[in-house]
Amino acid sequence: MHILLVEDDDRVVAALRPALHRANLRVDRAATAAEALGRLEGIDLILLDMGLPDQDGLALCRQIRMTSEVPIIAVTARREESMVVAALRSGVDDYVTKPYRLAELVARIDAVMRRFDKHPAADVDEFGRIRIDAGARRAYVDEQPISLARKEFDLLHLLVRSNGDLVTREAIMETIWATSWVGASRTIDVHVATLRAKLGEPTLIETVRGAGYRLAGVLDA
Repeated sequence: MHILLVEDDDRVVAALRPALHRANLRVDRAATAAEALGRLEGIDLILLDMGLPDQDGLALCRQIRMTSEVPIIAVTARREESMVVAALRSGVDDYVTKPYRLAELVARIDAVMRRFDKHPAADVDEFGRIRIDAGARRAYVDEQPISLARKEFDLLHLLVRSNGDLVTREAIMETIWATSWVGASRTIDVHVATLRAKLGEPTLIETVRGAGYRLAGVLDA
């Protein structure tokens, strides 16, 4: 998937670009609205910072909508309802507020692309011995299929897309269960235990005590 990151802050780009690459996303960067308008060809989705140096993000979004239906996710520190409404009316398809977690951002990208039916036919993610076919919603370990319930599949897919990086319990709750309710924490434990049993090797999912989970490095052996 080819993403245009419209962001003028070099520090944000330096942190976000490699993280998106690890999620198997190709990323181009535009630092200004003018540059973004000249780089729309071949783009599958735009991550649009709303505070650009040469033009307001809302105005840029309206300009893009005059010639293109490419999905747009607005990324901004502004949380007020009036700003969200204005962005949606200007043509954005989703709205993410800073600070955000990478897992949440990737999940929102996936959701927007599903709505636009822009996922490639072969939407496959791999990490070590685990392969995820997101389009068919099938999971494999050592090329052997495993049967997973919907939330188990979503949880394993999130871990695979994180490429061995830590996924916090909070990120799991917000991405998989769409909640920050602390009571959902026990639900995570149950699903992880069930998922480990179905994978047939409990050590494939490592617990980072007090923080969350990640796929174990042994997968790369």
